[in-house]
Amino acid sequence: MSTAPQYDLIIIGGGPAGYISAERAGALGKRVLLVERDAIGGVCLNEGCIPTKTLLYGAKLYHHARESERFGVQATGVSYELPAAMAHKSKTIATLQKGILGQMKRHHVEVRTGDATLLGPGRVQVDGEEISCRYVLVATGGRAIVPPIPGAADNPRVLTSREILQIDTLPKRLVVVGGGYIGMEFASYFSAVGTEVTVVEMTDEIIPMLEPTMAKALRSQVAGVTYRLGHRVTAIDGADAGAPVRVTVAGAAGEDTVETDLVLLAAGRAANVDGAGLADAGVDLDRGGVRVDEYMQTNLPGVYAAGDVTGKMLLAHAAYRMGEVAVAHMFREDGASGGGSAAAQPAGTPAAAGLPSGSAAWPNRMRFGAIPWVVFTAPEVAGCGLTPSAAAEAGHDAITVTVPLQVSGRYLAEHPTERGSVTMVADRESRRLLGVQMLGSGVGEIIHSVAVMMELELRIEDIREIVFPHPTVSEALRDAAWAIEG
Repeated sequence: MSTAPQYDLIIIGGGPAGYISAERAGALGKRVLLVERDAIGGVCLNEGCIPTKTLLYGAKLYHHARESERFGVQATGVSYELPAAMAHKSKTIATLQKGILGQMKRHHVEVRTGDATLLGPGRVQVDGEEISCRYVLVATGGRAIVPPIPGAADNPRVLTSREILQIDTLPKRLVVVGGGYIGMEFASYFSAVGTEVTVVEMTDEIIPMLEPTMAKALRSQVAGVTYRLGHRVTAIDGADAGAPVRVTVAGAAGEDTVETDLVLLAAGRAANVDGAGLADAGVDLDRGGVRVDEYMQTNLPGVYAAGDVTGKMLLAHAAYRMGEVAVAHMFREDGASGGGSAAAQPAGTPAAAGLPSGSAAWPNRMRFGAIPWVVFTAPEVAGCGLTPSAAAEAGHDAITVTVPLQVSGRYLAEHPTERGSVTMVADRESRRLLGVQMLGSGVGEIIHSVAVMMELELRIEDIREIVFPHPTVSEALRDAAWAIEG
């Protein structure tokens, strides 16, 4: 006699992929257990997206106050107080944690703090107790990579993005190891509040997903930062607070030393595939993380994975969508389309046509080609889809145009010293939009519209027919579409 599983779904990890999956499954009336070993919200809420953006906003206010005279605003005695900024950061995190827990309660999701281990399909151990379930979602997230630099290990003045969010005094000097999006956001923040920043990047340019011309333009506008491109850190010497830290960097011309007060390791992130029993349970892993298909299924029946642990796209909003796709696929026979009930699905979808479970025709799948990204520097950069070089590599006969954001009256009025731009890429034959990259304050609030255009496979002519409100920065997208030849 078989025993019914105790839960419909057990989720290992309470970050963006985990809690959004719990919310979606709970809304379907499923019995859900969410297990998180630390604080609800994961890296994004506690030591990533939210705290960094909170601090970055304060730094922008500080900068605007100091530069406000050109707008007719006289500000005197302006100062930046780190303790107050950190207190606001902590309050913001606590408020959002309560909000997530409130959503879990609303959707009858059981939340436990503890260590969860995957034993196999339908079997999870939580703090020594074995629990059965229909489905498992692995959402254990990722962690900062700590490169094996001599002198970095156990050095209290060498920090990752986690520890640097807990400092109580601004360093006078900071060396950032890594010029990707994490390193550049911290470089932008610290330079804005008066720290002398040096970014050491192994490649020839910062932020690899940016076209080199836009990356160069961003570097020129993040004030107070020295860049050591094409260099790597070979040693770090100095742990005592009373003496400078000596960072040895090596490039084509040889080695030299940079003195600093703190070192931030921002060399990337890796999937958390250890500690949850994934390998022992037989989950298929690759160098990036857990191997999944377009429905977020692993090789084990009934076991799914979502978020950073997959190594697919280390972005919180990508994790949200992965979790939604996974839940929709798990409970597809119950009408979990992810966009309405089975009855509401249009003719031709698997739910309407009665296609078998796991059918390749199931429409709600993960599509990574139209996921936007934003780097919250000052100014911001954002993108979605292919860059000009990536479009050419993919075999497209691509048309590319770059338009200055100064064509927008609002942008020019509000950001007179910035030099923003929008680059648009389209396929010459089909006229379909392939991608957009933008540089300028506020572009992070615009780039989602590009994702919609790409999901709908709009042509340049279709974009030209969209009415953008005036005066807004978003109008630059229309201007770029009209600037495309033909």
